[in-house]
Amino acid sequence: MTFYSCFDSQGTVIARCQTFQEIEVLRKMGRPIAEVRAMKKQEAVVCSLTGSPAEFNLDY
Repeated sequence: MTFYSCFDSQGTVIARCQTFQEIEVLRKMGRPIAEVRAMKKQEAVVCSLTGSPAEFNLDY
């Protein structure tokens, strides 16, 4: 399972998503996503242990 971190223009993480469709939804909602990077396996484990990636996207 691949998770993605979304960053704004200052390099701050603004969301963590599991699919590119989720990223596109955030862009349509107006989130200033400047960069998207795939998370390393050890980072993604934290997402899967803490719950759904949607929990990190407070705008949902």
